[in-house]
Amino acid sequence: MFIRKYISILVFLALAIFGALITRHYGESWDELKFYKYADYALTSYTTWPQEGTIPIFGKTYDNYGPAYVMLVTLAARPLEIIFTTSDARHYVYFITFLAGMWAFYGLSKRFLTHPAALFTTLLFATQPLIWGHAFISPKDIPFLSFFLLTLLFGLRFFDSLEPLQLSDLSPRSRRILLALSALWLATVIGLFLTTDAFLALLTRLVQSAQAGETNIISFIASDIYKVKPEVYIHRYFMFFLWGRSCFFLLCSFLLLFFTYRLHRPIFTILVSALPAAVLLGLSTNIRILGPLAALFIMHYAIRTKGRQAIFPFTIYAIIAIFIMYITWPYLWLNPIGHFIESLHVMSQYPWPGRVLFNGVEYSSMDIPYSYLPVLLGMQMTEPVWVLFVLGLVLAGLRSREKRGLIALTVIWFIIPLVGFIVTRSPLYDNFRQVFFILPPVFMMAGVVLEKIKRPALQIALTILLIMPGIIDGTRLHPYEYIYYNRFAGGVSGVIRKFELDYWGTSYREAAGWLNIHAPDGASVWVDGPAHLLGIYLREDLQMYSSYEEDRAKRYDYIVSTSRYNLDLTSHTDARVVYEIERDGAILTVIRQP
Repeated sequence: MFIRKYISILVFLALAIFGALITRHYGESWDELKFYKYADYALTSYTTWPQEGTIPIFGKTYDNYGPAYVMLVTLAARPLEIIFTTSDARHYVYFITFLAGMWAFYGLSKRFLTHPAALFTTLLFATQPLIWGHAFISPKDIPFLSFFLLTLLFGLRFFDSLEPLQLSDLSPRSRRILLALSALWLATVIGLFLTTDAFLALLTRLVQSAQAGETNIISFIASDIYKVKPEVYIHRYFMFFLWGRSCFFLLCSFLLLFFTYRLHRPIFTILVSALPAAVLLGLSTNIRILGPLAALFIMHYAIRTKGRQAIFPFTIYAIIAIFIMYITWPYLWLNPIGHFIESLHVMSQYPWPGRVLFNGVEYSSMDIPYSYLPVLLGMQMTEPVWVLFVLGLVLAGLRSREKRGLIALTVIWFIIPLVGFIVTRSPLYDNFRQVFFILPPVFMMAGVVLEKIKRPALQIALTILLIMPGIIDGTRLHPYEYIYYNRFAGGVSGVIRKFELDYWGTSYREAAGWLNIHAPDGASVWVDGPAHLLGIYLREDLQMYSSYEEDRAKRYDYIVSTSRYNLDLTSHTDARVVYEIERDGAILTVIRQP
Protein backbone atom coordinates (compact mmCIF):
# COMPACT_ATOMS: atom_id res chain seq x y z
CA MET A 1 0.00 0.00 0.00
CA PHE A 2 2.88 2.35 0.88
CA ILE A 3 4.59 1.60 -2.45
CA ARG A 4 1.41 2.30 -4.43
CA LYS A 5 0.82 5.59 -2.61
CA TYR A 6 4.36 6.93 -2.96
CA ILE A 7 5.53 5.23 -6.14
CA SER A 8 5.75 8.48 -8.10
CA ILE A 9 7.95 10.07 -5.39
CA LEU A 10 10.18 7.00 -5.31
CA VAL A 11 10.52 7.04 -9.11
CA PHE A 12 11.54 10.73 -9.21
CA LEU A 13 13.95 10.28 -6.30
CA ALA A 14 15.56 7.28 -8.01
CA LEU A 15 15.92 9.27 -11.23
CA ALA A 16 17.53 12.18 -9.36
CA ILE A 17 20.12 9.84 -7.79
CA PHE A 18 20.74 8.07 -11.09
CA GLY A 19 21.20 11.43 -12.84
CA ALA A 20 23.82 12.47 -10.27
CA LEU A 21 25.77 9.28 -10.99
CA ILE A 22 25.89 9.73 -14.78
CA THR A 23 26.10 13.53 -15.11
CA ARG A 24 29.89 13.32 -15.52
CA HIS A 25 29.46 11.31 -18.71
CA TYR A 26 28.04 14.23 -20.69
CA GLY A 27 30.23 16.73 -22.49
CA GLU A 28 29.70 20.46 -22.75
CA SER A 29 27.40 21.48 -25.62
CA TRP A 30 28.46 23.86 -28.39
CA ASP A 31 27.03 27.18 -27.22
CA GLU A 32 26.85 26.70 -23.44
CA LEU A 33 30.00 28.75 -22.87
CA LYS A 34 28.57 31.81 -24.61
CA PHE A 35 25.35 31.56 -22.65
CA TYR A 36 27.24 31.57 -19.35
CA LYS A 37 29.39 34.47 -20.41
CA TYR A 38 26.10 36.21 -21.19
CA ALA A 39 24.79 35.16 -17.76
CA ASP A 40 27.82 36.81 -16.15
CA TYR A 41 27.09 40.01 -18.09
CA ALA A 42 23.47 39.91 -16.95
CA LEU A 43 24.38 39.28 -13.31
CA THR A 44 26.83 42.18 -13.48
CA SER A 45 23.90 44.42 -14.46
CA TYR A 46 22.47 44.12 -10.94
CA THR A 47 25.58 45.93 -9.73
CA THR A 48 26.21 48.40 -12.54
CA TRP A 49 22.57 49.49 -12.95
CA PRO A 50 21.98 50.85 -9.41
CA GLN A 51 25.53 52.18 -9.12
CA GLU A 52 26.18 53.54 -12.61
CA GLY A 53 22.87 53.35 -14.50
CA THR A 54 24.50 51.14 -17.17
CA ILE A 55 23.87 47.64 -18.49
CA PRO A 56 26.66 45.55 -20.08
CA ILE A 57 25.62 44.59 -23.61
CA PHE A 58 26.76 41.15 -24.72
CA GLY A 59 25.79 41.53 -28.38
CA LYS A 60 25.25 39.04 -31.25
CA THR A 61 21.51 38.74 -30.40
CA TYR A 62 22.27 37.07 -27.04
CA ASP A 63 20.70 40.03 -25.24
CA ASN A 64 17.44 39.11 -26.99
CA TYR A 65 17.41 35.90 -24.95
CA GLY A 66 16.11 36.32 -21.45
CA PRO A 67 18.96 35.37 -19.07
CA ALA A 68 16.86 34.30 -16.08
CA TYR A 69 17.48 30.56 -16.37
CA VAL A 70 21.22 30.71 -17.07
CA MET A 71 21.60 33.19 -14.20
CA LEU A 72 19.74 30.78 -11.91
CA VAL A 73 21.92 27.89 -13.09
CA THR A 74 25.09 29.93 -12.50
CA LEU A 75 24.02 30.58 -8.92
CA ALA A 76 22.60 27.11 -8.24
CA ALA A 77 25.67 25.34 -9.64
CA ARG A 78 28.12 27.03 -7.25
CA PRO A 79 27.36 24.92 -4.16
CA LEU A 80 27.34 21.78 -6.34
CA GLU A 81 30.92 22.46 -7.39
CA ILE A 82 31.96 20.77 -4.16
CA ILE A 83 31.27 17.42 -5.86
CA PHE A 84 31.13 18.36 -9.58
CA THR A 85 33.16 20.42 -12.00
CA THR A 86 31.48 23.68 -13.04
CA SER A 87 30.25 22.17 -16.31
CA ASP A 88 28.92 19.03 -14.61
CA ALA A 89 27.26 21.06 -11.85
CA ARG A 90 25.37 23.04 -14.49
CA HIS A 91 24.38 19.83 -16.25
CA TYR A 92 22.98 18.39 -13.05
CA VAL A 93 20.93 21.55 -12.50
CA TYR A 94 19.57 21.05 -16.06
CA PHE A 95 18.62 17.50 -15.15
CA ILE A 96 16.87 18.53 -11.94
CA THR A 97 14.98 21.13 -14.01
CA PHE A 98 13.99 18.34 -16.39
CA LEU A 99 12.72 16.21 -13.49
CA ALA A 100 10.73 19.19 -12.21
CA GLY A 101 9.17 19.43 -15.67
CA MET A 102 8.36 15.73 -15.67
CA TRP A 103 6.76 16.11 -12.24
CA ALA A 104 4.62 18.93 -13.64
CA PHE A 105 3.79 16.77 -16.66
CA TYR A 106 2.69 14.00 -14.29
CA GLY A 107 0.52 16.48 -12.38
CA LEU A 108 -1.08 17.75 -15.59
CA SER A 109 -1.62 14.21 -16.88
CA LYS A 110 -3.56 13.30 -13.74
CA ARG A 111 -6.12 15.95 -14.70
CA PHE A 112 -7.03 13.90 -17.77
CA LEU A 113 -5.92 10.33 -17.00
CA THR A 114 -6.03 7.81 -14.17
CA HIS A 115 -2.99 7.78 -11.90
CA PRO A 116 -1.45 4.59 -13.40
CA ALA A 117 -1.93 5.95 -16.93
CA ALA A 118 -0.43 9.30 -15.90
CA LEU A 119 2.63 7.59 -14.44
CA PHE A 120 2.99 5.43 -17.55
CA THR A 121 2.86 8.37 -19.94
CA THR A 122 5.35 10.29 -17.77
CA LEU A 123 7.80 7.38 -17.92
CA LEU A 124 7.28 7.04 -21.67
CA PHE A 125 8.03 10.74 -22.14
CA ALA A 126 11.01 10.82 -19.77
CA THR A 127 12.68 7.76 -21.31
CA GLN A 128 12.66 9.08 -24.85
CA PRO A 129 16.40 9.03 -25.71
CA LEU A 130 16.07 12.34 -27.55
CA ILE A 131 14.55 14.05 -24.50
CA TRP A 132 16.71 12.29 -21.90
CA GLY A 133 19.93 13.17 -23.73
CA HIS A 134 18.99 16.83 -24.06
CA ALA A 135 18.06 16.93 -20.36
CA PHE A 136 21.75 16.99 -19.39
CA ILE A 137 23.17 19.31 -22.06
CA SER A 138 20.49 21.82 -23.08
CA PRO A 139 20.49 25.25 -21.43
CA LYS A 140 17.44 26.36 -23.45
CA ASP A 141 15.07 23.78 -24.88
CA ILE A 142 14.48 21.32 -22.03
CA PRO A 143 14.38 24.18 -19.48
CA PHE A 144 11.71 25.92 -21.56
CA LEU A 145 9.73 22.68 -21.83
CA SER A 146 9.96 22.22 -18.05
CA PHE A 147 9.04 25.81 -17.18
CA PHE A 148 6.19 25.73 -19.70
CA LEU A 149 4.79 22.62 -17.95
CA LEU A 150 5.33 24.11 -14.49
CA THR A 151 3.64 27.34 -15.59
CA LEU A 152 0.60 25.43 -16.80
CA LEU A 153 0.35 23.27 -13.70
CA PHE A 154 0.65 26.11 -11.20
CA GLY A 155 -1.50 28.43 -13.29
CA LEU A 156 -4.36 25.92 -13.47
CA ARG A 157 -4.03 25.15 -9.77
CA PHE A 158 -4.15 28.86 -8.96
CA PHE A 159 -7.48 29.29 -10.72
CA ASP A 160 -8.79 26.02 -9.30
CA SER A 161 -8.19 27.38 -5.79
CA LEU A 162 -10.01 30.69 -6.33
CA GLU A 163 -13.08 31.37 -4.27
CA PRO A 164 -15.75 33.83 -5.52
CA LEU A 165 -14.62 37.34 -4.68
CA GLN A 166 -17.19 39.31 -2.71
CA LEU A 167 -16.61 43.07 -2.49
CA SER A 168 -20.03 43.86 -0.99
CA ASP A 169 -18.65 43.68 2.55
CA LEU A 170 -16.21 46.50 1.81
CA SER A 171 -17.21 49.97 2.96
CA PRO A 172 -17.20 52.76 0.34
CA ARG A 173 -14.21 54.32 2.10
CA SER A 174 -12.23 51.04 1.97
CA ARG A 175 -13.05 50.63 -1.71
CA ARG A 176 -11.79 54.12 -2.46
CA ILE A 177 -8.55 53.50 -0.56
CA LEU A 178 -7.86 50.20 -2.32
CA LEU A 179 -8.79 51.63 -5.71
CA ALA A 180 -6.53 54.66 -5.22
CA LEU A 181 -3.60 52.55 -4.03
CA SER A 182 -4.09 50.07 -6.89
CA ALA A 183 -4.11 52.90 -9.41
CA LEU A 184 -1.00 54.43 -7.84
CA TRP A 185 0.83 51.07 -7.81
CA LEU A 186 -0.16 50.38 -11.41
CA ALA A 187 1.11 53.83 -12.38
CA THR A 188 4.49 53.03 -10.82
CA VAL A 189 4.65 49.72 -12.72
CA ILE A 190 3.80 51.46 -15.98
CA GLY A 191 6.45 54.01 -15.08
CA LEU A 192 9.03 51.22 -14.94
CA PHE A 193 8.22 50.34 -18.53
CA LEU A 194 7.67 53.74 -20.11
CA THR A 195 9.69 56.39 -18.31
CA THR A 196 13.29 55.16 -18.23
CA ASP A 197 14.34 55.73 -21.82
CA ALA A 198 12.12 58.80 -22.18
CA PHE A 199 13.48 60.40 -18.98
CA LEU A 200 17.08 59.75 -20.03
CA ALA A 201 16.43 61.35 -23.43
CA LEU A 202 14.73 64.37 -21.83
CA LEU A 203 17.47 64.72 -19.24
CA THR A 204 20.15 64.61 -21.92
CA ARG A 205 18.43 67.36 -23.90
CA LEU A 206 17.95 69.56 -20.80
CA VAL A 207 21.57 69.22 -19.65
CA GLN A 208 22.94 69.89 -23.13
CA SER A 209 20.61 72.88 -23.54
CA ALA A 210 21.58 74.29 -20.14
CA GLN A 211 25.25 73.98 -21.00
CA ALA A 212 24.58 75.77 -24.29
CA GLY A 213 23.22 78.76 -22.36
CA GLU A 214 19.48 78.13 -22.40
CA THR A 215 17.49 78.65 -19.19
CA ASN A 216 15.71 75.56 -17.89
CA ILE A 217 15.32 73.60 -14.67
CA ILE A 218 18.86 72.19 -14.91
CA SER A 219 20.45 75.63 -15.16
CA PHE A 220 18.69 76.63 -11.92
CA ILE A 221 19.74 73.46 -10.07
CA ALA A 222 23.31 73.21 -11.37
CA SER A 223 25.09 76.52 -11.03
CA ASP A 224 28.41 75.08 -12.24
CA ILE A 225 26.92 73.44 -15.34
CA TYR A 226 29.54 75.15 -17.51
CA LYS A 227 32.50 73.78 -15.54
CA VAL A 228 32.03 70.04 -16.12
CA LYS A 229 31.17 67.71 -18.97
CA PRO A 230 27.41 67.20 -19.58
CA GLU A 231 27.79 63.45 -19.03
CA VAL A 232 28.58 64.10 -15.35
CA TYR A 233 25.22 65.78 -14.70
CA ILE A 234 23.32 63.37 -16.95
CA HIS A 235 24.69 60.44 -14.96
CA ARG A 236 24.12 62.11 -11.58
CA TYR A 237 20.48 63.04 -12.18
CA PHE A 238 19.74 59.75 -13.92
CA MET A 239 20.93 57.89 -10.83
CA PHE A 240 18.73 60.11 -8.62
CA PHE A 241 15.81 59.19 -10.88
CA LEU A 242 16.50 55.44 -10.72
CA TRP A 243 16.84 55.36 -6.93
CA GLY A 244 13.86 57.64 -6.38
CA ARG A 245 11.65 55.60 -8.66
CA SER A 246 12.69 52.33 -6.99
CA CYS A 247 11.97 53.69 -3.50
CA PHE A 248 8.61 55.03 -4.65
CA PHE A 249 7.70 51.66 -6.19
CA LEU A 250 8.62 49.78 -3.02
CA LEU A 251 6.65 52.23 -0.89
CA CYS A 252 3.55 51.92 -3.11
CA SER A 253 3.84 48.12 -3.10
CA PHE A 254 4.11 48.02 0.69
CA LEU A 255 1.12 50.34 1.16
CA LEU A 256 -1.00 48.33 -1.28
CA LEU A 257 -0.19 45.02 0.42
CA PHE A 258 -0.63 46.43 3.90
CA PHE A 259 -4.03 48.04 3.29
CA THR A 260 -5.25 45.07 1.25
CA TYR A 261 -4.37 42.78 4.14
CA ARG A 262 -6.09 45.06 6.65
CA LEU A 263 -9.19 45.91 4.62
CA HIS A 264 -9.95 42.80 2.56
CA ARG A 265 -8.14 39.51 3.25
CA PRO A 266 -9.57 37.63 0.21
CA ILE A 267 -7.88 40.07 -2.21
CA PHE A 268 -4.63 39.71 -0.28
CA THR A 269 -5.00 35.93 -0.50
CA ILE A 270 -5.35 36.20 -4.28
CA LEU A 271 -2.18 38.28 -4.46
CA VAL A 272 -0.23 35.72 -2.42
CA SER A 273 -1.72 32.72 -4.25
CA ALA A 274 -0.93 34.22 -7.66
CA LEU A 275 2.74 34.72 -6.86
CA PRO A 276 4.18 31.20 -7.59
CA ALA A 277 2.17 30.83 -10.82
CA ALA A 278 3.03 34.36 -11.97
CA VAL A 279 6.75 33.95 -11.21
CA LEU A 280 6.82 30.80 -13.33
CA LEU A 281 5.05 32.56 -16.21
CA GLY A 282 7.50 35.47 -16.03
CA LEU A 283 10.47 33.09 -16.07
CA SER A 284 9.00 31.02 -18.93
CA THR A 285 8.59 34.17 -21.03
CA ASN A 286 12.13 35.12 -20.11
CA ILE A 287 13.51 31.76 -21.30
CA ARG A 288 11.59 31.77 -24.58
CA ILE A 289 9.44 34.43 -26.14
CA LEU A 290 6.70 31.79 -26.66
CA GLY A 291 6.11 31.55 -22.91
CA PRO A 292 2.86 33.59 -23.05
CA LEU A 293 1.24 30.68 -24.94
CA ALA A 294 0.93 28.99 -21.55
CA ALA A 295 -0.91 32.07 -20.28
CA LEU A 296 -3.37 31.78 -23.17
CA PHE A 297 -4.19 28.19 -22.17
CA ILE A 298 -4.60 29.27 -18.55
CA MET A 299 -6.78 32.26 -19.49
CA HIS A 300 -9.06 30.02 -21.57
CA TYR A 301 -9.41 27.61 -18.66
CA ALA A 302 -9.98 30.41 -16.13
CA ILE A 303 -12.74 32.08 -18.14
CA ARG A 304 -14.38 28.74 -18.93
CA THR A 305 -14.46 27.67 -15.28
CA LYS A 306 -14.75 30.97 -13.39
CA GLY A 307 -16.37 33.32 -15.88
CA ARG A 308 -16.08 37.02 -15.09
CA GLN A 309 -14.74 36.18 -11.65
CA ALA A 310 -11.46 35.26 -13.38
CA ILE A 311 -10.79 38.72 -14.86
CA PHE A 312 -9.44 40.40 -11.72
CA PRO A 313 -7.22 37.47 -10.59
CA PHE A 314 -5.89 37.01 -14.13
CA THR A 315 -5.02 40.72 -14.31
CA ILE A 316 -3.02 40.41 -11.08
CA TYR A 317 -1.40 37.22 -12.37
CA ALA A 318 -0.38 38.88 -15.66
CA ILE A 319 0.97 42.07 -14.06
CA ILE A 320 3.16 40.14 -11.60
CA ALA A 321 4.43 37.90 -14.45
CA ILE A 322 5.36 40.93 -16.57
CA PHE A 323 7.18 42.46 -13.62
CA ILE A 324 9.11 39.22 -12.98
CA MET A 325 10.09 39.03 -16.64
CA TYR A 326 11.27 42.65 -16.48
CA ILE A 327 13.43 42.39 -13.36
CA THR A 328 15.10 39.18 -14.58
CA TRP A 329 15.95 40.53 -18.04
CA PRO A 330 18.39 43.47 -17.75
CA TYR A 331 18.31 44.22 -21.48
CA LEU A 332 14.72 45.42 -21.04
CA TRP A 333 15.47 47.88 -18.26
CA LEU A 334 16.35 50.91 -20.36
CA ASN A 335 13.70 50.49 -23.07
CA PRO A 336 11.32 47.69 -22.02
CA ILE A 337 8.71 47.84 -24.77
CA GLY A 338 11.12 48.61 -27.60
CA HIS A 339 13.62 45.93 -26.60
CA PHE A 340 10.88 43.35 -26.00
CA ILE A 341 9.45 43.95 -29.49
CA GLU A 342 12.99 43.71 -30.87
CA SER A 343 13.50 40.38 -29.08
CA LEU A 344 10.14 39.12 -30.33
CA HIS A 345 11.17 39.92 -33.91
CA VAL A 346 14.66 38.44 -33.58
CA MET A 347 13.50 35.23 -31.92
CA SER A 348 10.63 34.65 -34.37
CA GLN A 349 13.03 34.92 -37.32
CA TYR A 350 16.28 33.94 -35.64
CA PRO A 351 19.17 34.70 -37.99
CA TRP A 352 21.09 31.45 -37.50
CA PRO A 353 23.93 31.51 -40.04
CA GLY A 354 24.63 27.76 -40.28
CA ARG A 355 23.29 25.13 -42.66
CA VAL A 356 20.62 22.56 -41.78
CA LEU A 357 21.27 18.97 -42.90
CA PHE A 358 18.02 17.25 -43.83
CA ASN A 359 17.81 14.03 -45.84
CA GLY A 360 21.29 14.56 -47.29
CA VAL A 361 20.65 18.13 -48.44
CA GLU A 362 21.84 21.31 -46.71
CA TYR A 363 19.27 24.09 -46.29
CA SER A 364 19.18 27.54 -44.79
CA SER A 365 17.24 27.55 -41.49
CA MET A 366 14.89 30.03 -43.18
CA ASP A 367 14.23 27.71 -46.12
CA ILE A 368 13.61 24.25 -44.67
CA PRO A 369 11.11 22.05 -46.57
CA TYR A 370 7.51 21.55 -45.40
CA SER A 371 8.31 17.91 -44.59
CA TYR A 372 11.03 18.86 -42.09
CA LEU A 373 9.04 18.62 -38.84
CA PRO A 374 6.77 15.67 -39.76
CA VAL A 375 9.72 13.55 -40.90
CA LEU A 376 11.88 14.28 -37.86
CA LEU A 377 8.98 13.78 -35.45
CA GLY A 378 8.38 10.39 -37.04
CA MET A 379 12.06 9.42 -36.88
CA GLN A 380 13.12 10.64 -33.45
CA MET A 381 10.39 9.33 -31.16
CA THR A 382 10.53 5.67 -30.09
CA GLU A 383 8.50 3.24 -32.17
CA PRO A 384 5.47 2.89 -29.85
CA VAL A 385 4.82 6.64 -29.48
CA TRP A 386 2.92 7.49 -32.66
CA VAL A 387 1.05 4.17 -32.66
CA LEU A 388 -0.11 4.91 -29.11
CA PHE A 389 -0.95 8.51 -30.02
CA VAL A 390 -3.20 7.48 -32.92
CA LEU A 391 -4.87 4.74 -30.85
CA GLY A 392 -5.34 7.15 -27.97
CA LEU A 393 -6.86 9.74 -30.30
CA VAL A 394 -9.34 7.16 -31.62
CA LEU A 395 -10.26 5.95 -28.12
CA ALA A 396 -10.63 9.54 -26.88
CA GLY A 397 -12.87 10.28 -29.86
CA LEU A 398 -15.08 7.35 -28.95
CA ARG A 399 -15.32 8.77 -25.41
CA SER A 400 -15.53 12.36 -26.60
CA ARG A 401 -17.64 13.61 -23.69
CA GLU A 402 -15.26 12.20 -21.09
CA LYS A 403 -12.06 13.13 -22.95
CA ARG A 404 -13.07 16.37 -24.66
CA GLY A 405 -10.69 18.35 -22.43
CA LEU A 406 -7.73 16.23 -23.52
CA ILE A 407 -8.82 16.36 -27.16
CA ALA A 408 -9.09 20.16 -27.00
CA LEU A 409 -5.70 20.39 -25.31
CA THR A 410 -4.12 18.22 -28.01
CA VAL A 411 -5.58 20.36 -30.77
CA ILE A 412 -4.60 23.68 -29.16
CA TRP A 413 -1.21 22.65 -27.77
CA PHE A 414 0.10 20.23 -30.39
CA ILE A 415 -1.81 20.15 -33.68
CA ILE A 416 -2.34 23.90 -34.25
CA PRO A 417 1.26 24.89 -33.34
CA LEU A 418 2.61 22.00 -35.43
CA VAL A 419 0.60 23.10 -38.48
CA GLY A 420 1.65 26.69 -37.82
CA PHE A 421 5.35 25.81 -37.72
CA ILE A 422 5.01 23.77 -40.92
CA VAL A 423 2.94 26.26 -42.93
CA THR A 424 4.97 29.32 -41.94
CA ARG A 425 8.24 27.39 -42.34
CA SER A 426 9.48 28.81 -39.09
CA PRO A 427 13.29 28.86 -38.88
CA LEU A 428 14.44 25.62 -37.24
CA TYR A 429 17.86 24.02 -36.92
CA ASP A 430 19.56 21.27 -34.88
CA ASN A 431 16.56 19.13 -35.80
CA PHE A 432 13.47 20.25 -33.85
CA ARG A 433 14.80 20.90 -30.34
CA GLN A 434 13.21 24.39 -30.32
CA VAL A 435 9.67 22.92 -30.37
CA PHE A 436 9.96 20.20 -27.70
CA PHE A 437 7.34 22.13 -25.72
CA ILE A 438 4.53 21.04 -28.09
CA LEU A 439 5.12 17.31 -27.41
CA PRO A 440 3.41 16.78 -23.99
CA PRO A 441 -0.14 16.29 -25.39
CA VAL A 442 1.19 13.52 -27.65
CA PHE A 443 2.23 11.50 -24.62
CA MET A 444 -0.89 12.36 -22.63
CA MET A 445 -2.98 11.02 -25.49
CA ALA A 446 -0.83 7.88 -25.54
CA GLY A 447 -1.83 7.35 -21.90
CA VAL A 448 -5.48 6.90 -22.92
CA VAL A 449 -4.53 3.47 -24.29
CA LEU A 450 -3.30 2.25 -20.90
CA GLU A 451 -6.61 3.26 -19.31
CA LYS A 452 -8.29 0.51 -21.31
CA ILE A 453 -6.22 -2.04 -19.37
CA LYS A 454 -7.89 -2.58 -16.01
CA ARG A 455 -5.68 -5.22 -14.37
CA PRO A 456 -2.68 -3.65 -12.52
CA ALA A 457 -0.35 -6.52 -13.46
CA LEU A 458 -1.09 -6.02 -17.15
CA GLN A 459 -0.65 -2.25 -16.79
CA ILE A 460 2.80 -2.76 -15.27
CA ALA A 461 3.76 -5.30 -17.92
CA LEU A 462 2.59 -3.05 -20.76
CA THR A 463 4.38 -0.04 -19.26
CA ILE A 464 7.67 -1.95 -19.08
CA LEU A 465 7.21 -3.29 -22.61
CA LEU A 466 6.50 0.13 -24.13
CA ILE A 467 9.28 2.05 -22.39
CA MET A 468 11.92 -0.62 -23.05
CA PRO A 469 12.77 0.53 -26.62
CA GLY A 470 13.76 3.93 -25.27
CA ILE A 471 15.75 2.47 -22.38
CA ILE A 472 17.56 -0.09 -24.54
CA ASP A 473 18.45 2.34 -27.32
CA GLY A 474 19.32 5.09 -24.85
CA THR A 475 21.70 2.74 -23.04
CA ARG A 476 23.35 1.76 -26.32
CA LEU A 477 23.83 5.40 -27.36
CA HIS A 478 24.86 6.71 -23.91
CA PRO A 479 26.03 9.40 -23.34
CA TYR A 480 24.86 10.59 -26.76
CA GLU A 481 21.19 9.70 -26.40
CA TYR A 482 20.20 12.96 -28.05
CA ILE A 483 21.40 11.72 -31.48
CA TYR A 484 18.65 9.06 -31.41
CA TYR A 485 16.76 7.90 -34.51
CA ASN A 486 14.32 5.00 -34.31
CA ARG A 487 14.35 1.71 -36.20
CA PHE A 488 11.93 3.04 -38.80
CA ALA A 489 14.73 5.45 -39.80
CA GLY A 490 17.34 2.70 -39.66
CA GLY A 491 18.82 3.93 -36.38
CA VAL A 492 21.74 6.33 -36.25
CA SER A 493 23.71 4.20 -38.70
CA GLY A 494 20.92 4.66 -41.24
CA VAL A 495 20.99 8.48 -41.10
CA ILE A 496 24.74 9.25 -40.94
CA ARG A 497 25.64 12.00 -43.43
CA LYS A 498 21.90 12.49 -44.13
CA PHE A 499 20.60 13.94 -40.87
CA GLU A 500 22.15 15.76 -37.92
CA LEU A 501 23.75 13.64 -35.21
CA ASP A 502 26.19 15.13 -32.68
CA TYR A 503 25.35 18.71 -33.66
CA TRP A 504 26.34 20.02 -30.21
CA GLY A 505 29.78 18.38 -30.23
CA THR A 506 29.40 16.69 -26.85
CA SER A 507 31.62 13.78 -27.99
CA TYR A 508 34.65 16.08 -27.65
CA ARG A 509 34.70 15.22 -23.95
CA GLU A 510 35.40 11.59 -24.79
CA ALA A 511 38.03 12.72 -27.31
CA ALA A 512 39.74 14.76 -24.58
CA GLY A 513 39.63 11.75 -22.27
CA TRP A 514 41.40 9.60 -24.86
CA LEU A 515 44.08 12.25 -25.47
CA ASN A 516 44.62 12.70 -21.74
CA ILE A 517 45.53 9.01 -21.51
CA HIS A 518 47.49 8.52 -24.76
CA ALA A 519 49.07 11.84 -25.72
CA PRO A 520 52.69 12.41 -24.56
CA ASP A 521 53.62 15.42 -22.43
CA GLY A 522 53.38 18.73 -24.28
CA ALA A 523 51.79 17.23 -27.42
CA SER A 524 50.13 19.65 -29.84
CA VAL A 525 46.48 19.11 -30.73
CA TRP A 526 44.69 20.85 -33.57
CA VAL A 527 40.92 20.95 -33.09
CA ASP A 528 38.42 21.26 -35.89
CA GLY A 529 35.15 23.01 -35.02
CA PRO A 530 34.24 23.89 -31.39
CA ALA A 531 37.74 23.76 -29.87
CA HIS A 532 36.56 25.10 -26.51
CA LEU A 533 34.56 21.89 -25.95
CA LEU A 534 37.81 19.90 -26.01
CA GLY A 535 39.78 22.48 -24.02
CA ILE A 536 37.44 22.21 -21.02
CA TYR A 537 38.52 18.62 -20.40
CA LEU A 538 42.03 18.53 -21.92
CA ARG A 539 45.19 18.07 -19.85
CA GLU A 540 46.87 21.37 -19.07
CA ASP A 541 50.21 20.43 -20.63
CA LEU A 542 48.67 19.67 -24.04
CA GLN A 543 48.91 22.54 -26.52
CA MET A 544 45.61 23.13 -28.28
CA TYR A 545 45.18 24.98 -31.56
CA SER A 546 41.97 25.81 -33.38
CA SER A 547 41.01 26.82 -36.91
CA TYR A 548 41.49 30.46 -35.92
CA GLU A 549 45.12 29.84 -35.00
CA GLU A 550 46.15 27.19 -37.48
CA ASP A 551 49.61 27.41 -38.93
CA ARG A 552 49.47 25.41 -42.16
CA ALA A 553 53.21 24.80 -42.00
CA LYS A 554 53.08 23.40 -38.48
CA ARG A 555 52.96 19.68 -37.89
CA TYR A 556 50.50 18.74 -35.14
CA ASP A 557 50.73 15.59 -33.04
CA TYR A 558 46.96 14.99 -33.10
CA ILE A 559 43.99 16.31 -35.07
CA VAL A 560 40.46 16.15 -33.65
CA SER A 561 37.53 16.49 -36.07
CA THR A 562 33.77 16.28 -35.65
CA SER A 563 31.56 14.55 -38.20
CA ARG A 564 29.27 17.57 -38.28
CA TYR A 565 29.54 19.29 -41.66
CA ASN A 566 31.59 16.19 -42.65
CA LEU A 567 34.72 17.81 -41.22
CA ASP A 568 36.06 14.36 -40.35
CA LEU A 569 36.12 13.60 -44.09
CA THR A 570 37.72 16.86 -45.23
CA SER A 571 40.15 17.93 -42.49
CA HIS A 572 43.75 16.58 -42.52
CA THR A 573 42.70 13.45 -44.36
CA ASP A 574 46.34 12.55 -45.02
CA ALA A 575 46.74 11.67 -41.32
CA ARG A 576 45.76 8.21 -40.08
CA VAL A 577 42.79 7.68 -37.77
CA VAL A 578 43.92 6.46 -34.34
CA TYR A 579 40.60 6.70 -32.52
CA GLU A 580 36.94 6.96 -33.50
CA ILE A 581 34.03 7.91 -31.29
CA GLU A 582 30.96 6.21 -32.74
CA ARG A 583 27.64 4.73 -31.80
CA ASP A 584 25.97 1.95 -33.79
CA GLY A 585 28.32 2.58 -36.70
CA ALA A 586 27.71 6.33 -36.84
CA ILE A 587 30.94 8.29 -36.44
CA LEU A 588 30.74 11.34 -34.18
CA THR A 589 34.38 12.38 -33.79
CA VAL A 590 37.73 11.12 -35.09
CA ILE A 591 41.27 11.63 -33.78
CA ARG A 592 44.05 11.52 -36.35
CA GLN A 593 47.80 11.34 -36.01
CA PRO A 594 50.20 12.27 -38.84
